[in-house]
Amino acid sequence: MTDIEIHTETIQLDQFLKLAGAVPSGGVVKELIAQGAILHNGAVETARRRKLVHGDVITINSEDVYRVIRS
Repeated sequence: MTDIEIHTETIQLDQFLKLAGAVPSGGVVKELIAQGAILHNGAVETARRRKLVHGDVITINSEDVYRVIRS
């Protein structure tokens, strides 16, 4: 699991994954969501602009795991 630090109360899923370096663009996030490849706290995510908060865990393709932490 990789912790990714944010400096705001919330962050959108697509922005978070770009910040983490997991995807090059929001378009890739859209494709991954369409494939059911992104989990948000263990549940399949369907919204690329989902607001994430401190402690949320995002999993991509059951391999890459990122946790939102707030500074």
